[in-house]
Amino acid sequence: MPAPSAKSTLEQSFRKYPPAIAATGRAAVTKMQRILPGWTAMVYDNYNALVVGFSPTDRPSDAIYSLALYPRWVNLFFLQGAFLKDPHRILKGGGKWVRSVRLESAADLDRPEIRALIAEARADAPPLKRPRRAALVIRSISAKQRPRRPRET
Repeated sequence: MPAPSAKSTLEQSFRKYPPAIAATGRAAVTKMQRILPGWTAMVYDNYNALVVGFSPTDRPSDAIYSLALYPRWVNLFFLQGAFLKDPHRILKGGGKWVRSVRLESAADLDRPEIRALIAEARADAPPLKRPRRAALVIRSISAKQRPRRPRET
């Protein structure tokens, strides 16, 4: 039996989440792939979250953005966000490098202030060496994972 495709494996990971979170995550990944043609999307279904990182190369260390799905929300992470200009003060986080924006829907990726941050971060990314097809790569799937659906309270 052939191994499942990266796309079907990612879809299986989305199905673990509540429908609204899965729909936002799916749409956000699709939108980021359109914003970043030729970039590699790397999937990590980790213990805490489903993460899709975006890199202009096949190297995880060159990733500039990631989307992370949690049971109640989806975040867009800027992996060098501490160095971005943020005049609207929408970036959250206090670490040395990473900042994030919570997405209510994938349409938030069209907000001018978020598009400006995406463009600013992209300006510092390694350039694509040549036009290439975008890739979707499953980097890891953790055997042990936290629940992907919120607990009923």
